[in-house]
Amino acid sequence: MSDCGCRKGNEQAENDKNGGNSYLPWPARIEAISEENSQIKTFVLAFSGDKRQQDYRYLPGQFLMVSVPHCGEAPISISSTPTRPGSVHLSVRRAGLLTNAMHGLAVGDTVGLRGPYGRPFPLETFRGKDLLFVAGGIGLAPLRSVINHALDSEHDGRIEILYGSRSPEDIAFKADIATWEATPKVSCRLTVDVASPGWEGEVGVVTRLLPQVDLDPKTSVALVCGPPLMIRFVMAELSRMGYSDERIITTMERHMKCGLGACGHCHMDDRLVCVDGPVFSLAELRGRDVVELRDKP
Repeated sequence: MSDCGCRKGNEQAENDKNGGNSYLPWPARIEAISEENSQIKTFVLAFSGDKRQQDYRYLPGQFLMVSVPHCGEAPISISSTPTRPGSVHLSVRRAGLLTNAMHGLAVGDTVGLRGPYGRPFPLETFRGKDLLFVAGGIGLAPLRSVINHALDSEHDGRIEILYGSRSPEDIAFKADIATWEATPKVSCRLTVDVASPGWEGEVGVVTRLLPQVDLDPKTSVALVCGPPLMIRFVMAELSRMGYSDERIITTMERHMKCGLGACGHCHMDDRLVCVDGPVFSLAELRGRDVVELRDKP
């Protein structure tokens, strides 16, 4: 867990970058917009000012505080990978005032960005291991960052991707999925809650795909993201499959307000999600109020 000094250090670093005000967003221009489905759009953003864009750094799993004038501010996971510099991608599901406002924006419009914030995925621990990604809905967005980072970095293990959506029409990131399916050493399986005419794939919740996974829990790492209930059941099943708590990793969503560990709004018992997370292993979540899992048999 990060201590108070570390939190102050994070705030001071952001303060120094942004002209003395940690809460002042940087303007970023929308360079492109992709409509993933009826509820999710991916925004390709570039910072105003060449130096800011050139110096910008982030890691998979981190998030940005995004603002639109008169519509507030909200945390959104970064869905692009730093191995592809020049822009940052935010995949946004229509859910409230801020996200609805973003869905009404067009190429050339500007949003405010603060960050990146948070603890990223422990990429260095993935070397030499197989990777299992289990995602539901918009939960594929932060995992997309890790998947593409692994592929760009020529990851030396196998990659299995399980993705669940409500319906075939709700499947997001179709272009990425097509690329992953065509990539050697990558297996990609999809399922939907309700099939539409012409759908020939799996039907059912994403946990139904786990028995098809052909990875050794002792030599692989599982990364999970999606709705809270999905995360809970997937983690429980992964535990039953033999994955240790340290090898099950998720990214938490909380109602973060400052991103700097100052307001305490995103507290999780004795931790702050914006600083100590949003990435946590199941070992770090056991016994906390966010995850209620039965003990392993």
